[in-house]
Amino acid sequence: MGTPQFSVPGLQALHQNGHEIALVVTQPDRPKGRGRHITPSPVKQTALELGYQVIQPPSVKTADFVDQIKSLKPDFQVVIAYGKILPEKVLVLPRIGTINIHASLLPRLRGAAPIQWAVINGDTETGVCSMLMDKGMDTGDVLLSAKEAIDPADTAGTLHDRLAVAGAQILIDTLSAYAENTIQPIPQNHDLATYAPMLTKDDGLINWNKSAKALGNFIRGVTPWPGAYTFWGDKRLKIFRSTPVSTDISEPPGTVLAGFPGELRVATDGGLLSILEIQGASGKRLATKEYLRGHPIPPGAVLS
Repeated sequence: MGTPQFSVPGLQALHQNGHEIALVVTQPDRPKGRGRHITPSPVKQTALELGYQVIQPPSVKTADFVDQIKSLKPDFQVVIAYGKILPEKVLVLPRIGTINIHASLLPRLRGAAPIQWAVINGDTETGVCSMLMDKGMDTGDVLLSAKEAIDPADTAGTLHDRLAVAGAQILIDTLSAYAENTIQPIPQNHDLATYAPMLTKDDGLINWNKSAKALGNFIRGVTPWPGAYTFWGDKRLKIFRSTPVSTDISEPPGTVLAGFPGELRVATDGGLLSILEIQGASGKRLATKEYLRGHPIPPGAVLS
């Protein structure tokens, strides 16, 4: 059971390692892109290419869905970013258990967006783990885990790609350990739990009243989605890369500061943020120097 690109390496790993995949469950096709064309999920596309049966139930709570899974008599259900909450009557269907691959080191960053929040929070390390699913939100016993360093240049996108591959390996290792009876589920310490709530498009708006360091992490954490943006008057500017600079400034947060030609330096609540890549409302992603050549933003302008 999976839907986005993050789920694909796990599906491919199951296939390549000879596991019998009785059924692939993914979310219904959705409109995507500027043209809003109805598009199958990455998991559906991959599953069909590999020759597997795919179903896309509007609901996982119906008796028909439960009966269909039960009829397969599965040993395991594997869930990777499926995007729907499975009821207990579904979780208990497999002979051995329902395994989830989660992109954090639980109990840290439970929830829908652990990769983005790890970067936004300025963490230097995260990881992936396999867990036995229960009726709680990422509260089940942990089976195996692997740590992953977060580089200062990482975005949520680059970290996502590495964790997707690491998660696929953890999945295969988990199934092997079960087969050899060498795995010991470890209960989570719920007192140490932190949360990574789902992000929306509106969550990309830059709040200049934060420190330059926090904003640098924020921009990396929301790239590529939902994307960081700010406004200069009624012009929407999307920010892709930046460098925080620790320095004393007196200008109000959001104020564009004087700098060398081709520089865009913005005051924050602690230091300044040097913008390295930017995109206007109707244009392409450009190095700031190139963008400012055609769209100058003068010192004293205020971004909001």
